[in-house]
Amino acid sequence: MAKLLTYEKKDTWIDRLCGVTKLIFFLAWSITSMLTYDTRVLAVMFVISLVLFQLSKTDWKQVGGIFKLIMIFMIINLLAIFIFAPEQGSRIYGTETVLFPIAGNYVVTAEQLFYELNILLKYFTIVPSVFIFIVTTDPSEFAASLNRIGISYNIGYAISVALRYIPDVQDDFHKIRNAQEARGIEMSSKAKFMDRVKNTASIIFPLIFTSMERIDTVSNAMELRGYGKHKKRTWYTGRKLQKADYMTIAVTLIFMAAALVITYHDGSRFYNPFL
Repeated sequence: MAKLLTYEKKDTWIDRLCGVTKLIFFLAWSITSMLTYDTRVLAVMFVISLVLFQLSKTDWKQVGGIFKLIMIFMIINLLAIFIFAPEQGSRIYGTETVLFPIAGNYVVTAEQLFYELNILLKYFTIVPSVFIFIVTTDPSEFAASLNRIGISYNIGYAISVALRYIPDVQDDFHKIRNAQEARGIEMSSKAKFMDRVKNTASIIFPLIFTSMERIDTVSNAMELRGYGKHKKRTWYTGRKLQKADYMTIAVTLIFMAAALVITYHDGSRFYNPFL
């Protein structure tokens, strides 16, 4: 079975950054991507995301399975947008360029396709940053770094536990999937696309119940060890912000400010090539 999406220590400049630095980048990157609908900005962010993904030396085997699930979700989301709001693009850009009709009031317009292209770019700018953050951030070091800058150790520890158990949740997913396939439920590429989507969705509820059992076990173990008794705690791992961290944070915030200025300079966050 392919390696799961989890932290793996590597000697790259991204790995050497403090966990707080990577969190600031991830939040700033995600906020910028969510706020802007400027295709030029999103295209630049998409290219930068691919470059950073390559520089992080993330093994595609770690993220390939999760990426396929995200792709399925993206396709469903784009289809839902078209089904429930087929004229959204025309309303946003103020024009209607009909490419071809489908049925009834459903027509495919250039404006709608361009609008959904922007949504697709948003996904492709955020998803690589999520992968990079997870596979290059040591959960213990990240929690210690958060506590070092004044954030409650309860919050830091909660995030640390969440990052640590991502591989376990994925492992449960694979076990449930294998059990379903052993019962004759086809989830491989041999099945039709919609059948694969439906069969994969049936895994969600068993996965939730399994995760709830794990949460109960972890919470009981923490309670038995007296977690939360004191206002402060010590950490085995921790990392101070270095010169590279400050430079990365500065470049990230400058890029975010520049992207938002370009996006909103004309009073709208939508880049309109149809005018």
